[in-house]
Amino acid sequence: MIFAKIDYINLLPFYVFLKRYLKNPSDRAALFHKKGVPSKINQDFKNNRVDAAFISSIYSYNQKCTNLGIVAKKEVLSVIVCNGKEKDDIESNTSNVLAKILNLKGEVLIGDKALKRRKIDNSCVDLAKEWYKKYKLPFVFARLCYKKNPKINKKIEKKFLNSHLKIPQYILKKYVKRSSLSQKEILHYLSLIEYKIDKKAEKSLKKFIYLSRRVKTN
Repeated sequence: MIFAKIDYINLLPFYVFLKRYLKNPSDRAALFHKKGVPSKINQDFKNNRVDAAFISSIYSYNQKCTNLGIVAKKEVLSVIVCNGKEKDDIESNTSNVLAKILNLKGEVLIGDKALKRRKIDNSCVDLAKEWYKKYKLPFVFARLCYKKNPKINKKIEKKFLNSHLKIPQYILKKYVKRSSLSQKEILHYLSLIEYKIDKKAEKSLKKFIYLSRRVKTN
């Protein structure tokens, strides 16, 4: 099974889990075979180049998905709009649409680069926080969806949601060096994210899909 990887900090706990869960060396190798930013992984999934992936919420409609996702409870820090020329983030699909729904103008930034930017730019607005202010709902940025092997993916969902693993220090140090964030900042950021799509998150996802049809998308 080819499992796509988005190498953002928000999915670090999942990939640490998955690497431990996959016992077969060939399965582990397949995990790292397809890497990319969300917009690329969306296309890989659409074109059947991967079997399972976290795909952007905007593309998850009518796909076969688990109840595993990237859910911001109130704020997320890594999805922002900053002052400047209006510009979409080429790595994103969902966040660009969300900014339009919220009528926020400026430069959209997602992922680790957004975490860096907000540390030095007070103009940046957290999109998940603005969504929560308006609708009192968490925001679902992505869902784990699959093309085949539903039993395997459902098992992965259940095992991960019931796991209480700690990220090894050597991996945290690697991401500290790469991101220019402190270990404390990384752990705080991860504490803002839920991975289970519960009833509130599902309601929010449906609302987002409905509102997305009213805005112009790329």
